[in-house]
Amino acid sequence: MTHQEHRTKGGFETRAIHAGYEPDAATGSVIPPIYATSTYKQDGVGGLRGGYEYSRSGNPTRSALEGNIAALEEGERGFAFASGLAAEDTVIRALCRPGDHALLPDDAYGGTFRLFDKVATEWGLHHDPAPASDLDAVRAAIRPGETRLVWVETPTNPLLNIGDIEALATIAHEAGALLVVDNTFATPYLQTPLTLGADVVLHSTTKYAGGHSDVVGGAVVVKDLDLAEQIAFHQNAMGGVAGPFDSWLVLRGLKTLGVRMDRHCDNAEKVVEFLTGHEAVSRVYYPGLPEHPGHDVAAKQMKRYGGIVSFTVTGGEQHAVDVCGRTEVFTLGESLGGVESLIEHPGRMTHASVSGTALEVPADLVRLSVGIETIDDLLGDLDRALA
Repeated sequence: MTHQEHRTKGGFETRAIHAGYEPDAATGSVIPPIYATSTYKQDGVGGLRGGYEYSRSGNPTRSALEGNIAALEEGERGFAFASGLAAEDTVIRALCRPGDHALLPDDAYGGTFRLFDKVATEWGLHHDPAPASDLDAVRAAIRPGETRLVWVETPTNPLLNIGDIEALATIAHEAGALLVVDNTFATPYLQTPLTLGADVVLHSTTKYAGGHSDVVGGAVVVKDLDLAEQIAFHQNAMGGVAGPFDSWLVLRGLKTLGVRMDRHCDNAEKVVEFLTGHEAVSRVYYPGLPEHPGHDVAAKQMKRYGGIVSFTVTGGEQHAVDVCGRTEVFTLGESLGGVESLIEHPGRMTHASVSGTALEVPADLVRLSVGIETIDDLLGDLDRALA
């Protein structure tokens, strides 16, 4: 095994730190430079150094990130984008044609639903919602000869429903469709969909991959090289690529993903324990709970259950809004997956775009992104907010 193969095929933390980049030959730098350049000197017409000609088509910092996240997801090629939605749009345009059909989770992220419902529909792509946790419903919603994509978030946002990736891959493939898994919530530390049969893995690297709420980005990873070529062509043709500094920030974040996810999970489990015993809480949504309807599947395909916790409160929508406004350690804000804890009201914030549709979320729902702060401070903050 070569030196680079050791870096690419080792344990998760080893790959997170080393995969995608060798120390610089000239200086020995162990961290990739930020190649803030738009173009590259060619050694004669068509004589490219390292294959680089223009930074929309390729940039060494972005290449390091793409190699790293591909190794973490156990795929063959990775692609980095300017946002998670840019990644999603590129996958749709690369793999679908007008007249095709896609299945979405019936509690998909609001931005994903908006992209399909308001943008891709105008282009001629049809879509239907189906509960990813209900295999019979997924089978029934597939249109033979038309369905091109079965699109899954697992866990879903914000109700944390679980889809059986291996079973969904079988259903999709039997219908001639591709399974796309948004792995943002689980991250490759907790779950690797490509090893379970998925065709495409997506990330908003803004979230846990970056991990510090200081960058917006997206990523796609595939195993099949034909799919990779289609995505690579559209990535270059559409141009929604990650810039060199954003790529560097995400790559830096991935180096500590394993240790951060362990702490996110530790804290989330303690928050869940606190909430399940609180009189102001009517229901807790967390795949780690034995009573969660997707618990057994999550236990099969996930290492742990993640750092996102949702719950409903007694007293209805206004109480949920009030709780979100009372916290001090939990910051009221959209997004998730950073080192700091966030709280939000999905119905009025991240999922306002699905209000009045089949994907509408409960009005009394609160979503937490549990950070890595001292757990006693987090529990005390929630206790005061719920009082």
